[in-house]
Amino acid sequence: MIEVHDLVKRYGQATAVKGISFTAHPGQVTGFLGPNGAGKTTTMRMLTGFLPPTSGKAVVAGYDVFEQSMEVRKRVGYLPENVPLYRDMTALSYLMYMGEIRGISNRRQKAQEVLERVALADRANSRIRTLSKGMRQRVGLAQALLHDPEVLILDEPTIGLDPFQVLELRELVRELGKSHTLLFSTHILSEAEQVCDNIIIINHGQIITEGSPAELRSQLERGGRVLLRVNVPADTALPAIQALKEVANASLNNDSIVAVPANPNVDPRPAIARAVIDKGWDLVELRPLAVNLEEIFLEVTRREDETTAAEPTAAPAESEAAQ
Repeated sequence: MIEVHDLVKRYGQATAVKGISFTAHPGQVTGFLGPNGAGKTTTMRMLTGFLPPTSGKAVVAGYDVFEQSMEVRKRVGYLPENVPLYRDMTALSYLMYMGEIRGISNRRQKAQEVLERVALADRANSRIRTLSKGMRQRVGLAQALLHDPEVLILDEPTIGLDPFQVLELRELVRELGKSHTLLFSTHILSEAEQVCDNIIIINHGQIITEGSPAELRSQLERGGRVLLRVNVPADTALPAIQALKEVANASLNNDSIVAVPANPNVDPRPAIARAVIDKGWDLVELRPLAVNLEEIFLEVTRREDETTAAEPTAAPAESEAAQ
């Protein structure tokens, strides 16, 4: 299990991670989702003991990452975004070398077992430089599995792979998630939806929402924007939708219209459907906007940006002036 409480990481005046808290449970793949620069890799480096936190607490496999760093490292398998491999070694000799560093006694047997587990047993004696990018990722994953860790932390494991290699690695990650606590970082939205049991969305160093893909869809459907397509040009239909009292505002989105409800507790779709029928148009599509993870991510980040923009900025200055 991974338990994170108010974890903060600062680099000088810049704060990369801003007091995040979450739990990753055994037997699940927990997705850590966010754009580049959101704080995913910084968080993972703190959880693996590579980077000390500025403040807060993280417990991995029952051990504090700051006070019991060596115990955490014994129980974590880490696959960084850029896998550090010795390319002139064979896959087997590299894993045996890593096993020696970790103090594993039956190194050859363990190396052969993990190569079998990641479907690379037939390339055990191939030099790593001759392997494809996908195979090298599997060697890196085998290294992370070598010491039978309770927790696996994988940072962007499918980046740079071709579509077939991505599918293979996703299936392997799903299988590993059944027997480990697995934290899986990605900025590829469809990937998280297909692989993860629970998803944490992080942006600007803060967690902005969390839940299963189905739960996130349900959250966004309540009071969220709706997408409308009709059989006439969207700019022709737009004024009729904007005029509805159930709609706060509406805007064009390519050949569609996106409508924001006037009341988050009232679904505007019945009123929109009636307006379309009254105009004699054919209703092609009418649905909540956030129905897949990509739209959910865009929606929650949009809401966060709107909330941030609405927060008062003059209060600190006023407070200082009062002093």
